[in-house]
Amino acid sequence: MSKINVAIIGGTGYTGVELIRLLSRHPHVTISHLTSRSEKGRVVSEIFPSLLGVCDVVYSDMTDDVMDEIGKACDVVFFATPHGVAMSHTPRLIAQRVKVIDLGADFRLQDLGEFGKWYGLEHTCPDVLAEAVYGLPEIHREKIKSAKVIANPGCYPTTAILGLKPVIDTQNSADKPLILPNIIIDAKSGVSGAGRNAKMNLLFSELSDNFSAYGVAGHRHTPEISQGVHAFLGSKFTQKVRFVPHLVPMIRGMFSTIHLTLTDDGKALNWQEIFEKVYQNEPFVDVLAKGVLPDTRSVRASNRLKIAVHQDDDALTVLVVQDNLVKGASGQAVQNMNILCGFDEMCGLGVDFGGCAVVP
Repeated sequence: MSKINVAIIGGTGYTGVELIRLLSRHPHVTISHLTSRSEKGRVVSEIFPSLLGVCDVVYSDMTDDVMDEIGKACDVVFFATPHGVAMSHTPRLIAQRVKVIDLGADFRLQDLGEFGKWYGLEHTCPDVLAEAVYGLPEIHREKIKSAKVIANPGCYPTTAILGLKPVIDTQNSADKPLILPNIIIDAKSGVSGAGRNAKMNLLFSELSDNFSAYGVAGHRHTPEISQGVHAFLGSKFTQKVRFVPHLVPMIRGMFSTIHLTLTDDGKALNWQEIFEKVYQNEPFVDVLAKGVLPDTRSVRASNRLKIAVHQDDDALTVLVVQDNLVKGASGQAVQNMNILCGFDEMCGLGVDFGGCAVVP
């Protein structure tokens, strides 16, 4: 099978470097272009020594000439950039028949009003947004195969939507309510989810021996989770999802605990069996045996998401862990690329990472 050429726009952030790590070992991919305004002219391994001998591409500035060259040379372009960047360049790229996978937020929210509210920008290509596919393979695998633009999901929404999918799917096919419409998601993430920029609250002396909530009054991932529950999973619940994220003093990893209340009909079901059946053929979702609880270390640097289900009288607790930089970001982007390009879905995402993890 011939190789495809890919470019990574924004190749020095945590997600961008994870993409380099994963794609450098992918048998069907050549990384032909990397961009970084701050590191232009430097070789990847100068900045990230763990990639010495793995990737020797030189960073370029994201000029119009470079983007034009990328459009002519590449089959797939990954945007690992802040919101607002991808939508500025995507229309031109897809006109050149380049596939785009955006790890940012530009194509996640289909509601233009919600996008403007949460990101403070007017969307510049709503026609492209309307055709973009939300890249959660366990829900949209068939749509991803023919997509022009893939919106890579946010890290928290990945855990929340996949944690809720078996529950909502079962509810949608039931005659009576199985759960009460009060979904509470208590989520924790490692500090790498906040990016590489220097911020006071992310300094070691501020973060160490500390544990804090943030975004309690509202978080950008809340409308994305709600979109997943209502639009993608088809829940008829009118009550909003209650989502509260927390920052924990570790580098990578994410743990979301979802609290649900069962009705009498819901209590009669075996939710462990339901979850196992829903995900029995999914290569990157593991439903743990009854009584086994997940931890973040077990998914470190892997593209696996692990789920545990605990049923206690009228309470159903779903516990979900993932690496926020892999299944929560770059690994899922590679998974989407594999589906889009007709590669084996697990290609380049096996458990052997060769010891070249960039972020400790």
